[in-house]
Amino acid sequence: MKIACIGWGSLIWRPENLAIQKKWFEDGPMLPIEFTRISDDGRVTLIIDKDAKPVRTLWAFMTVTDIDKAIISLKEREKIQNLKKIEYVKSTDTKTEEVEKIIIDWLNSKSLDYAIWTGLSFGKKTISKRPTIETILRHLEQLPYGIGQRAEEYIRNAPKQIDTEYRREIENKLGWTCLPEK
Repeated sequence: MKIACIGWGSLIWRPENLAIQKKWFEDGPMLPIEFTRISDDGRVTLIIDKDAKPVRTLWAFMTVTDIDKAIISLKEREKIQNLKKIEYVKSTDTKTEEVEKIIIDWLNSKSLDYAIWTGLSFGKKTISKRPTIETILRHLEQLPYGIGQRAEEYIRNAPKQIDTEYRREIENKLGWTCLPEK
C-alpha cells in the first residue's frame, strides 16, 4: 500500500517523528491553501481554505503501509487529540467535496493508494471564521516578542512554492520573506 502524506507547512521543515521517507516531492495536488488560521499559540498557520487560490502542495511517502498507522503517525506529529482532524482519501473513493476529488485525481495520476493530510480549520481566535488579511497583519504586529519570533519562523520557513496572497502581503508589510532552502 502506497500512502502519501500531503504537506504545506511545518511538516516540511520539521517532520519530527512523522513516519515518512525523508524526501518531500514538490508536485503535490493543487489545493486552496492560505495563512488563515490563528493557532492557540499565536502563530498564523497554513490551512486548506476553500476561499484561497490553489497552490502546489508537497508530499512524501509514508514509511508505513497501513492507513491506520499512517493516521496515528500524523496525529501524533501534529499533537492533535481529535482523529477527525486527520483527513484521508483512497484512490478508489467517490467523494463529492472538491478538495477530496482533487486529491483522488492526483492519487490516481501518481498511482498511489491513499493520501493523508491535516484538516484544521480557522481557529477559535477568529470565531472559526476566515480572517481578513488586515486581521492577520494586526494580530502578527501585536504579538509579544517570543511568540512573534515563532510566528515569523513559521511564515518564513513555509516552502517557497506555497506562494499565497496573504503571504505576499505579510512579506510586503512585515518583511518576513521566505528563508532560503537548506
